[in-house]
Amino acid sequence: MAGQYPERIKSLPLFDGRFDAYRLEANGSDVLFASYPAGTAIAPHVHDTDNYGVITRGALILSINGSTTTYRVGDWYHVPAGVEHAAAFTADTDEIEFWFKSEA
Repeated sequence: MAGQYPERIKSLPLFDGRFDAYRLEANGSDVLFASYPAGTAIAPHVHDTDNYGVITRGALILSINGSTTTYRVGDWYHVPAGVEHAAAFTADTDEIEFWFKSEA
């Protein structure tokens, strides 16, 4: 898996999902250290977690609620649970994602 993460992060278990990430479990949430190769596109989808993320390399093109925004290094984004969204990456991109589980 690509990514500019320290060896300690690379020793975490791999995330079992549609993209490459190292997974750190926490009480009520997961922290993902994700890497996306240039050209990656993630089709519109929803999930039951409230997600926040910060870009650490590259850029995320996020489409949500009818608008598209590009997030670059240092930018934070938020995708509420149950909201349809899509993503694209035109450059190799790393980000740290925080997936908070629903309290319902």
